[in-house]
Amino acid sequence: MIAAVVPAASMAAERGSFAPPAGVAFVGAGAKRTASTITTADGVDLYYKDWGPKNGPVVTLSHGWPLCSDSWESQAYFLAANGFRVIAHDRRGHGRSSQPWDGNDMDHYADDLATVINTLDLKHVTAVGFSTGGGEVARYIGRHGTSRVARIGLISAVPPLMVKTPANPGGVPIEVFDKIRAGMIADRSQLFRDIASGPFYGFNRPGAKVSQGLIESWWMQGMMGGLQNTYESVRAFSETDFTADLKKFDRPTLIVHGDDDQMVPLDVGGRASKKLVPNATLKIYKGAPHGLAETHKDQLNQDLLAFLRS
Repeated sequence: MIAAVVPAASMAAERGSFAPPAGVAFVGAGAKRTASTITTADGVDLYYKDWGPKNGPVVTLSHGWPLCSDSWESQAYFLAANGFRVIAHDRRGHGRSSQPWDGNDMDHYADDLATVINTLDLKHVTAVGFSTGGGEVARYIGRHGTSRVARIGLISAVPPLMVKTPANPGGVPIEVFDKIRAGMIADRSQLFRDIASGPFYGFNRPGAKVSQGLIESWWMQGMMGGLQNTYESVRAFSETDFTADLKKFDRPTLIVHGDDDQMVPLDVGGRASKKLVPNATLKIYKGAPHGLAETHKDQLNQDLLAFLRS
């Protein structure tokens, strides 16, 4: 599980016109846009990529913690090459986006996604989220509805709730996340290297084929993010309850999860989300780790393409 990485880090110290539905604010009104950034109402510059034909069906990709849009490179390139317009932004505090001190929570993440979608006037969107990005997508649906959404994808995603609580006894103990935070303060650089070289891609499993390039890419992306932003994001992805958000899903949904996910266990993530979105399709990848967007990229790319064309 995710706890497996903590000791090493701790030892280093520890789619016509559009009007929003009644009651839903048009997030993005007044947002400023440049060639590669969109500025939110609270002044955060969000870097984004816009790949593929501009008239292609739209896919948004929301990345995981503590990464950036680069982590979606394999899917973004594949989908763009297959005629889709792919939009992927760096979350606030991550990658090339601004590092605000405040607003490092799922409501802001969801509103930022809404700002990107509304500012670019995207419609009939397939919104896909990986890990923390899955939470971002779920909270976006919960706060902004599905008027601009055609399909939803959750990949190795954190919903419905990661942390163990009396109502969620099968969750991950809070102490695991406390240790991650402690490891970040003690030696964030080493923590990120330990996660990338260990449980994230399953490189800690016997016989695993280790990619030093993936490890270095993960580490570099993580270190591009702000310390405050990535620190507070731990609470955002682990303690946010997305149950009510998932119950608002009314579009075709694909859930993909690996049965050897040591970061977001299958029963905590994919299987639990499937229970709340009964019409969703759940695909379980045998032997796949959390970072299956890379380790199982060919399989995921084909599953996403089939879903998008369905």
